[in-house]
Amino acid sequence: MSSKPTFWLRCEKKEFERRSALTPTTAKKLIDAGFEIFVEKDEQRIFDDSEFEAVGCKLVENNSWPSAPTDVPIIGLKELPVSKEPLPHTHIQFAHCYKQQGGWSEVLARFYHGKGTLYDLEFLNDANGRRVAAFGFHAGFAGAAAGALALAARRQGKPLGLLSPYANETAMVSAVKESLGGSGKGVKALVIGALGRCGRGAVDLLRKIGLDEDDILKWDLAETAKGGPFPEILDVDIFVNCIYLSSKIPHFVTRETAIAAGQNRRLSVVVDVSCDTTNPYNPIPIYNINTTFDKPTVAVDVGPENPPLDVISIDHLPTLLPREASEQFSGDLLPSLLTFPKRSSERVWVEAETLFKEKLGEAAKAEGLA
Repeated sequence: MSSKPTFWLRCEKKEFERRSALTPTTAKKLIDAGFEIFVEKDEQRIFDDSEFEAVGCKLVENNSWPSAPTDVPIIGLKELPVSKEPLPHTHIQFAHCYKQQGGWSEVLARFYHGKGTLYDLEFLNDANGRRVAAFGFHAGFAGAAAGALALAARRQGKPLGLLSPYANETAMVSAVKESLGGSGKGVKALVIGALGRCGRGAVDLLRKIGLDEDDILKWDLAETAKGGPFPEILDVDIFVNCIYLSSKIPHFVTRETAIAAGQNRRLSVVVDVSCDTTNPYNPIPIYNINTTFDKPTVAVDVGPENPPLDVISIDHLPTLLPREASEQFSGDLLPSLLTFPKRSSERVWVEAETLFKEKLGEAAKAEGLA
């Protein structure tokens, strides 16, 4: 193995996930800066293997990272498949295990047993505490699109079917408008978390499909300060939740409030972009499963006499725009990756490792290991 600083881009094992933590563009910039980049072959990834090879990456077999030297950092996006195998490598990825989500301690126990390190992409922050890279905008954009498609399907008396990635934003907007009969005019939507990256993405999509500005309710901390449940949510067609949940807050909408609204409820689709499905503080306790691209909605039990209510809770919505989302995210992550060889002194990495060690200690106690 080379003495150069190295990253190993692993394949993604989550079904339908087509995004990539590195792109040919960012990989070339790392190589130009003196890095060596290994890329696992992956037919699921939106970028062809040949695109990486053309910029100087070294292709390796699919899912071969467990046999990579343990001093080579493994970079990916989504969580690894469930396993009890110890993890001796350094991993850079979204692990979804720092907020006591379902199975959180078992995930961290793998690092405990393998003596590996996790740098969770969700917690790489700049000096102002803002994430250095996030899929937020594309998550909101794609989530609002999925919500509009689900509304269109319900207007035809059926749940939303298979969702497939779009070649680009223009294709997505056109498809959504077509599903609504040419325009979203007349549709009413409420976005909570509208001032953040995710919320701005949702609002942007809603504008582009033709909603009137007055029909896009943009809520943030000021509007939710009074505490829910909020009856206003029941008076729109689509509710898009884009908040970042870090502590217990009052519920936004409940099954009881939806049932109580009866036939007068306008709300048809809830898009939980935040997707805190297994978080004990989830402010939308009307569902308890993550939905998927092949089954994008789950029905809320509101009684046969009431209009249907669907929830979309897909936890990797940006993969509906995989190329654009990957380029944006990887480009934002690149400056931090360039400093990774000095991670013992670079603040973004030092803070991420400190947090990992803190969470690792909590997991060790929870698993009876310490």
